[in-house]
Amino acid sequence: MAIEHVNTLVVGGGQAGLAMSEHLGKLDVEHLILERDRIAERWRTARWDSLVANGPAWHDRFPTKEFADTSPDGFPTKNGVVSYFEEFAEQINAPVRCGVSVNSVHQKPDGSGFEVETSQGLVVARNVVAATGPFQTPVIPSIIPEEANVTQIHSTGYRNPKQITEGAVLVVGAGSSGSQIADELLRAGREVYLSVGPHDRPPRSYRGKDFVWWLGVLGKWQMKTPPAGREHVTIAVSGAHGGSTVDFREFASRGMTLVGMTQDCKDGLLSFAPDLAGNIAEGDANYLSVLEEGDVYIEKNKLDMPLEEEAKVIGPDPECVTNPILELDLGKAGIKTIIWATGFVQDFSWLKVDTFDENGKPQHERGVSNVPGIYFLGLPWLSMRGSSFIWGVWEDAKFLANHIATPKAWPKD
Repeated sequence: MAIEHVNTLVVGGGQAGLAMSEHLGKLDVEHLILERDRIAERWRTARWDSLVANGPAWHDRFPTKEFADTSPDGFPTKNGVVSYFEEFAEQINAPVRCGVSVNSVHQKPDGSGFEVETSQGLVVARNVVAATGPFQTPVIPSIIPEEANVTQIHSTGYRNPKQITEGAVLVVGAGSSGSQIADELLRAGREVYLSVGPHDRPPRSYRGKDFVWWLGVLGKWQMKTPPAGREHVTIAVSGAHGGSTVDFREFASRGMTLVGMTQDCKDGLLSFAPDLAGNIAEGDANYLSVLEEGDVYIEKNKLDMPLEEEAKVIGPDPECVTNPILELDLGKAGIKTIIWATGFVQDFSWLKVDTFDENGKPQHERGVSNVPGIYFLGLPWLSMRGSSFIWGVWEDAKFLANHIATPKAWPKD
């Protein structure tokens, strides 16, 4: 099999890979995208059926293409997102090759580029862009032993309430995925427990503007580093049912039982941290801070935006918060299924270059690694808070494409 040569190889055909392709194409940089499955595969097979985007269509898109089937203030369905990226790839004539796995990337001995072993042969590239995104390997903590006799799945394996066997359900994780899945199960008449950890809980909208707009004008999307101690805090936000603020107290008023962070399981007894009230309070503080900063911004800029004082009213804590469950007998509670909405770890085991620290974290500056010719794109906080979002990855891709297209940035032959 002949060896293929290309200037820049992009690994991954999702939002990051396609954004990279658009900018490389504009700069006439020869490139190839390898995708092991299909374009936007995670949206196809690692999302539940009713999922919609967490941001409105006017915001969660590339600047060069709008959603064809969703109004600007609407929330695209997961199938709509897939179609969007497929159409975008066709629009820019992206050189995507699907069904090709990248097995390994090694630097050439003379440092002039990289040898890439794929499922369809060897590719030699001057540059390699790792655009595989942040959602790679699902994490299920080893807390519940097999003898507990409960079904355990990650949120990526959840599709709809009909899939879940009879009995109560424990959802672990109160970010966007966990809160939306728990709400959907509750609406379907299931008995639901939700394990709530630290989280941010922004308003869906305030004074006529969506929270994504507020994060923009308040400069929060452009933050370069997360606040100390908040590096991995999830965001509880939802575009479901037309978009509404995630309200855990409202969940409880409809019959959901809130518990603290899941800690341990012994002899069928599941224990929770005594942190529920604190986690809820921190989420409230985050919510109220956005409202307060929004009020200051409106006053400072003398904007005519309607008052929304009722948004600042925080209701009383439900019984499950004031008198939290710290231990739960899985059998007596009738819990038959546990859904882990506990995130992912990155997997760069295929990238055999010296650009990772002792914890396996990529070493880079705005996506430019310490190994000339190796780039990262689509990672959280790559250059700013918005880096892992559709519009944010587009901005980061523009920067990296310019770096690649600048001769001084290339390794010498």
